Amino acid sequence: MTQSRAPKRIQSVRAKARPFTRVQRLANRGAYDAEAIYAILDAATHCHVAHIIGDRPVATPTLHWRRDDRLYWHGSTASRMLHANRAGGQVCITATLIDGFVLARCGFNHSINYRSAMCFGIPEEITDSAAKSASLEHFLEHWFPGRWASLRPPTRKELAATCVMSMRISEASAKIREGGPHDAVADLSSPVWAGVIPIAIRAGTPIAAEDFAGSAKPPRIARLSARRSSIQELRSER
Repeated sequence: MTQSRAPKRIQSVRAKARPFTRVQRLANRGAYDAEAIYAILDAATHCHVAHIIGDRPVATPTLHWRRDDRLYWHGSTASRMLHANRAGGQVCITATLIDGFVLARCGFNHSINYRSAMCFGIPEEITDSAAKSASLEHFLEHWFPGRWASLRPPTRKELAATCVMSMRISEASAKIREGGPHDAVADLSSPVWAGVIPIAIRAGTPIAAEDFAGSAKPPRIARLSARRSSIQELRSER
């Protein structure tokens, strides 16, 4: 099915967060505005697609990308996951970023700082070759701006061997934890170290292929080092 172009932004994901989707435990960490959810999806390097294959639950890691209020993922046409997605039925896509280990003065209060997004919808396959190629271009350009134009176009055989799925986000929520440990007052005098050990994904020095004979410089992945708004800033914008 060829997808029509989605609106450039949705008014609010909050209206689409039904009781099942809303954060229940530590509800104050929940976020439902489109900006917060989109920022997590765009920063995450991968996601997990949860669905039922046969009569068993499966959560498959894969690469994803977003355009407006739609999520995309791709793989081989022989993929068991994508074969199940083609059959229809809801899927749950989650993306998580770990920002730090939170060390407290007792084991119970240890935690992590994280950003996570959970999205629900019904996937549809993009079968039109031009639309499929455009979707894959958007995927590559998300991480490597300008690279697609330097590559040869995909062949018909390559496009035929590639399955691209699209899902409009029908329901979604985010959950975010940041800041230091939440220790009991009685534990504050403990001499044990407490605080946050930050964790970040960074691109290393590019390693050229052994058979690379050109002179072009490798692309930069600026998105990996992009900073995010704090949860307080996101909530103040609602």
